[in-house]
Amino acid sequence: MTAAAMKVRIGIGAGPSRHDPAAATLELVDGCEARGIDSVWFPDRIAAPAVEPIVAMGWAVGRTSALKVGSGVIVLPGRNPAVVAAQLASLAALAPKRILPVFGLRPATAEERTAYPVPGPRAEVFEEALTVVRRLLTEESVTFHGAFFTLDDATVEPRAARPLDLWLGGLVPAALRRVGRLADGWLASFVTPAEAGAARATIAAAATEAGREVEEDHYGTNLLVLPPGTSERDADRARASSAHRRPDLDAPDLVADGWDDARRRVARFVDEGITKFVVRPAVAPASWPGFLDEFAEHLVPLET
Repeated sequence: MTAAAMKVRIGIGAGPSRHDPAAATLELVDGCEARGIDSVWFPDRIAAPAVEPIVAMGWAVGRTSALKVGSGVIVLPGRNPAVVAAQLASLAALAPKRILPVFGLRPATAEERTAYPVPGPRAEVFEEALTVVRRLLTEESVTFHGAFFTLDDATVEPRAARPLDLWLGGLVPAALRRVGRLADGWLASFVTPAEAGAARATIAAAATEAGREVEEDHYGTNLLVLPPGTSERDADRARASSAHRRPDLDAPDLVADGWDDARRRVARFVDEGITKFVVRPAVAPASWPGFLDEFAEHLVPLET
């Protein structure tokens, strides 16, 4: 499949808010549905002012009829994978083809990691938990005796007619190979187009080695955008925050400066085979309706 034949889809990620996160979530979800935006994505920030992602996903699909909802990303180690599977299965049965889970290895900040205690090495717990989630979502009865989790004749119902795709984040080589071995897609963060293209090749090679395949249009990335009119002070703070996450890169490599720059970056990612995008405001927008109007004008037309 060529890049031109793959479906480009662009959603909105819940970002920083100038007011109560519950009110901002209401404004964001209603605004996306009203404008026919493809999807909305909720971060897992246990120690920040944000609505818990699985709760937000359930609330959003119950309030809307077409909007797809995703997580970006759910920290799986530290959660009970059987409970996570039951939550996702219920959501997928109630809102078919609208639930887009993405899992990650660790919280975004070191300060949040104590909120997710794990019973062993984090990467090993992650892989075993992901195996439990997938089996419960696809099998009628699961018996599993692992190093960290034990199930005997466990069942999750209701289940969606079509199994959920399970996507992963991550950028280091081990994480990319894990996507190829275990996942159905990849959602990157703080990555350049060239890095994303190289990561895509690593994932595809790992999948081939494992005797499986990641679909060609199941590669995506988050994209931070500074809305026009952002003060230089706020822009500098946003760039500094991104530089803290990727100190090996220049901050302008990670944050789009306005909508024209965002359009150019989307095109470069598509050239690298990255066709799914979660656009997040790099600073709290003055208003979600205004941000969504600009998003719909400048980025939605790039969908294919």
